[in-house]
Formats: sequence, structure tokens, C-alpha cells
Amino acid sequence: MSEQHSHHPNYVKIWAILVLLLAVSVIGPMLEIQAVTLVTAFGVACVKAYLVAKNFMHIGGAARYVTYLVATCLMFMLLFFAGTAPDVMRPDGTNWVKPGWVEVDIEGDLDPLEGHH
Repeated sequence: MSEQHSHHPNYVKIWAILVLLLAVSVIGPMLEIQAVTLVTAFGVACVKAYLVAKNFMHIGGAARYVTYLVATCLMFMLLFFAGTAPDVMRPDGTNWVKPGWVEVDIEGDLDPLEGHH
């Protein structure tokens, strides 16, 4: 007797949601509104990561410690970013050499969207 393996009933639905969120994350920056761009870039990315982890990686069905491990890794990543960002994201400083492809706006003269349409 041949057993048929059925797919998770939500795979196609989750895939469709991910494609829709991809479209939102591509269209959002085209509106050239900074708040919309930030929400579509980071908000949609978080929702997509959650959907993939929950439905395709089956994190919800794993042992409880796996969820704690993933959450702990994310917290350490955010802690690392918070600790290094003030130094790394500065446009000037001691022993800091500006690469040729970086435009530094120390005076506030440059429009951040100028030339990037």
C-alpha cells in the first residue's frame, strides 16, 4: 500500500503571503516617504522571518529550549549592534579613513535622497 505524504496545508498560503510582503517591501521605498520605507523594510522583514521560522523551519514544533536559544541569539545580536553602532556609524574620528564611495554629510548640506531616485 502506498502512503501519500501530504504537505502542510498552509505552505501555499504562507508562500502567497511571503510574495505579497515582498511586493510591499519593494513598492514601499518607491513612495519616497522615509517612515513608510522604514516600516516596509524592517517591519515586513520581521514578519517574513517569523513566518519562515514558524512554518518552514518548524520552530514552534521544536523543543522549548530551541525557541529560547533562537531568542537568546537574537538578543545577543541586538546587544552587539547597540554596542558597536555608535563607533562604526560615525562619519569621522581618530584613525578613521573615509572610503571613496562614502559621502559624509557633516554640515547637513546633502539631501539623503538626492541622486538616488
